[in-house]
Amino acid sequence: MYTFLRKYRIIITAVLCLNSGLLFGQSYAKDSLQIKSYTLIEYRNDEVKDIKLLKVLCDYCTDFQKKIIGEEAKRRAYLERLDPKNKMKEGQKKLAIYIRIAKKDFANIKEK
Repeated sequence: MYTFLRKYRIIITAVLCLNSGLLFGQSYAKDSLQIKSYTLIEYRNDEVKDIKLLKVLCDYCTDFQKKIIGEEAKRRAYLERLDPKNKMKEGQKKLAIYIRIAKKDFANIKEK
């Protein structure tokens, strides 16, 4: 009986240790930035006619960084174009795209 309880005590201890390790991991908010951009997808006859970048909301970005982030936002809007909640037969669909990027990677976006 004692070995039976000991086995479960070890399993419970291991699960609690792993769980606490995951809870106290580094948060993404500490080392990353979140940048919001707006895109517009135009649909004609149930097909995508055009994808436009409306705005990149970033107070601390240079013009070059906004351009690169805008290209990424258009790419992500292109990937979202066929999602049933975004698809339309006719009209325009506005999408808010959130881009999360590490601070180190953001600092490396420089014009050469």
